[in-house]
Amino acid sequence: MEIHRITGDVTVMSDTAEVPGVGFLPVNTFVLHAEQPVVVDTGLSTPDKDFVAELSRVMDPADVRWIWLTHPDRDHTGGLWKLLEAAPQARLITTFLGVGIMSTEWTVPLDRVYLLNPGQSLDVGDRVLTGYRPPLYDSPATVGFLDGASGSFFSSDCFGAPMPSAEIATGPDARAVDDEGRRSAQLLWAAIDSPWVHGVDRAAFDPTVQQIRNLDPSAILSTHLPPAVGMNRQLIDALAEAPDGPAFVGPDQVALEQLLASFEPGPV
Repeated sequence: MEIHRITGDVTVMSDTAEVPGVGFLPVNTFVLHAEQPVVVDTGLSTPDKDFVAELSRVMDPADVRWIWLTHPDRDHTGGLWKLLEAAPQARLITTFLGVGIMSTEWTVPLDRVYLLNPGQSLDVGDRVLTGYRPPLYDSPATVGFLDGASGSFFSSDCFGAPMPSAEIATGPDARAVDDEGRRSAQLLWAAIDSPWVHGVDRAAFDPTVQQIRNLDPSAILSTHLPPAVGMNRQLIDALAEAPDGPAFVGPDQVALEQLLASFEPGPV
């Protein structure tokens, strides 16, 4: 992981997953340095990852008081259970649906769960965090939030965009990609992660975009985009285009067989 202090309040821990034919997808987790420290998501679930060890480079895991799980997909839960062990005072912020989804695979410690729905708020000592469902999401359990002190909006998968290299994907600034390249990547990710958006009722969708525009966050912090500070107009304008963006059609079996054939050794 690459670690970047974005503001005085926020550190991003940046990882990436290469998606053949698509690009390098950022996979970020965040530390909100509140009076009661908050970790936002816990990274990839692949066996080579040790989220708690990486977090130790930023803070003592035992000091974590809240783990805000924006939703329980496996690219968000990689270090969750080890972190709960390493941070005995921490509580897990999720939704009723989030608990249900996780319970199909793990035993969720309900005495450590804090259920929070969109529109509800949580006081973490020196600031209030208010939950919002972002306009785009791939899980009904998704809840991002606005930090009332720093003004940062933690958007979960929303605003994601595959990057052209691992270095950019794990970098500290979404401006490393030009506006048109980033816009195209945002529309691609919207089509992959939230394909329902192409059939959405504009009368229902547009107000959800306007809500984020009205928040005017100081930073947009997405799981799948390098940190974006002072880029609201560009990112939100691209988000508003998502219902009219191109659909994504993935490789089929023929393409897979061709790929596998390219891995086979040549004749001796």
